[in-house]
Amino acid sequence: MALHTVLVMLSLLPLLEAQNPEHAGITIGEPITNETLGWLSDKWFFIPVADLKPDYRQEIQKMQMVFFYLTPKLINDTMELREYHTIDDHCVYNSTLLEIHTENGTLSKYRGGVETFAHLTVLKKHEAFMLAFDLKDVKKRGLSLRSTLKSQTDITPELQEVFQKAVKHVGMDESEIIFVDWKKDRSHQQEKKQLEVEKETKKDPEEGEA
Repeated sequence: MALHTVLVMLSLLPLLEAQNPEHAGITIGEPITNETLGWLSDKWFFIPVADLKPDYRQEIQKMQMVFFYLTPKLINDTMELREYHTIDDHCVYNSTLLEIHTENGTLSKYRGGVETFAHLTVLKKHEAFMLAFDLKDVKKRGLSLRSTLKSQTDITPELQEVFQKAVKHVGMDESEIIFVDWKKDRSHQQEKKQLEVEKETKKDPEEGEA
């Protein structure tokens, strides 16, 4: 379920036709460059999502907090995804590798023997990015927003308007938008422990060479 929020089949042509990139600050359908990957190397918060699948909407409503780290591995064209989910007042941690397809601007992962893809919609002006999925399927399409900002109240009116317009442009209604309840975060301690482990892991090779 966690990976579904990141990797899904999609087409962003409706967004490209409907949005004016200069006004909305949107970069759509462009190749993924090293500069973009460097920009993505950060901590991100999963904030709003609009999705037409009833079962997935129920899962999202149970989430109390989702944040994650992205770390590109340029040598082998992969990106490490480390996610922290707060569900039922408990932290769930997941880590996986995503494949980077730079030419067509997509990320992919094999899940259940099937490779799924996601196109990246960069919103550098707003310190955010969007992922859209299943846009050709009127019963499954969805759109989500990731930001360096933590809560709905931190989202600027301009960014919120960009997301709301994008939701409409892909054939959904603003009423489909769900905001994750970040105030019930229970992943802070798990994140702190994991970061300490990663720090020690990076130090070990250096100590061995000394």
